[in-house]
Amino acid sequence: MISMKKRNYRHIMKQNTSRMQHIFVDTNILIDLLSDRRPFSKFAIEIFDLASKNKIKLYTSSHSFATTHYLLKKYIKEQELRKILYSLLDFIEIIPIDIAIIKKSLLSNHDDFEDAIQILAAHSVKKLDFIVTRNVKDFKKSEIIALPPDELLLRLSHQ
Repeated sequence: MISMKKRNYRHIMKQNTSRMQHIFVDTNILIDLLSDRRPFSKFAIEIFDLASKNKIKLYTSSHSFATTHYLLKKYIKEQELRKILYSLLDFIEIIPIDIAIIKKSLLSNHDDFEDAIQILAAHSVKKLDFIVTRNVKDFKKSEIIALPPDELLLRLSHQ
C-alpha cells in the first residue's frame, strides 16, 4: 500500500516539473492590467502574478507596449505611466517589431495588419505556447493557440 502512494506522488511531481509555459500578451491584456479595467483586470493580475513568481514567461511586442502607453496617457500622468511601464519590464520580454515582421505582416493572409504584426511577433518566440487576448477571433488564422485570459489560467492551473 505504501509503495502505491509513492508512485502516485512521483506522478504528481513529474506533472509539476513540466516546462515553463511561454505566453504572448496582447495589448488588451496590458491595458486591462494597468487601467484596472474590471472585470477583466483580475485575470491580467493573475497572469502577471504567475510571471512574477517565475511560473510562466511573458512576451509582448514593442508595438503593444507603445500602444498601451498611447492609450493610457489620457488617464494616467506621463511620469507615473512611464514608471509603471518601466516596472512592467521586470515581468515581460519585449519583442522588437522590425522590418522583417512588417514585411511578413503586409504579405500575410491575416485580415487585419495590426493583428498580423502581433501574430508574427509571437511567432518569433521559440517554444511559444499561447497567445492571451480577449479578442480571440482576431487570431483565428494564427498557428499559435489564442486563449482568453480566464481559459489560459484554467489550463495553467491543470499543469
